[in-house]
Amino acid sequence: MPRKERDEKRRDNKGRLLKSGESQRSDGRYAYKYIDTFGEPQFVYSWKLVPTDKVPAGKRPCLSLREKIKQIQKDLDDGIDTLGKKMTVCQLYAKQIRHRANVRHGTKQGRKQLMRILEEDSLGACSIESVKLSDAKEWALRMKDKGYSFKTINNHKRSLKAAFYTAIQDDCIRKNPFDFQLNTVLEDNTEPKVPLSPTQEASFLSFVQSDKVYQKYYDEIIILLGTGLRISEPVSYTHLRAHET
Repeated sequence: MPRKERDEKRRDNKGRLLKSGESQRSDGRYAYKYIDTFGEPQFVYSWKLVPTDKVPAGKRPCLSLREKIKQIQKDLDDGIDTLGKKMTVCQLYAKQIRHRANVRHGTKQGRKQLMRILEEDSLGACSIESVKLSDAKEWALRMKDKGYSFKTINNHKRSLKAAFYTAIQDDCIRKNPFDFQLNTVLEDNTEPKVPLSPTQEASFLSFVQSDKVYQKYYDEIIILLGTGLRISEPVSYTHLRAHET
């Protein structure tokens, strides 16, 4: 029997025609088989064929099979990775930090903190496709309620924005839910850094110059004060020059 004719005769338990790839299981649940972007067969399921169907008693509300098929077809047409978009936020962030492993100790500690936060928060278990802008903002508010500072939350938001940007580049999702300014959600209570006054700087240098422990670092401290470099930067440069010689 030709496939077209066979498909036309396939019906559900309500007598409705089932389209190519659609089927109904013995328990009444509908299934749809499709080929993903990697050429592998995949299945999705639903208790409803169309949106107007009722979910059987005791079963969770869900999208109808036809609605899911529409979403899948759009993803396939756009080249979206239909499996990649199912990874959780925790899995995405773990993938992100694996790809950028060569970082400073302080950065590693910040990553551990963010991973712990995600594991303890409901956001971490969400699939990346399901995270919306409002979810990201709610996460920021929860972090504030837990006592994290604006600066810490903003740093972690920046890390998650980078991770979701990678997911976009990998064709897993279309939009970045963390692409927003944190000060539109939380008040920036970060105290501005105030530089040393000329009098304070002179007093500090006088102390360094006369102190037996710190006087040997006088020249380096002059460079730090004059350039704004972090302490690790001249140290790294000195270490590199030592290896070159």
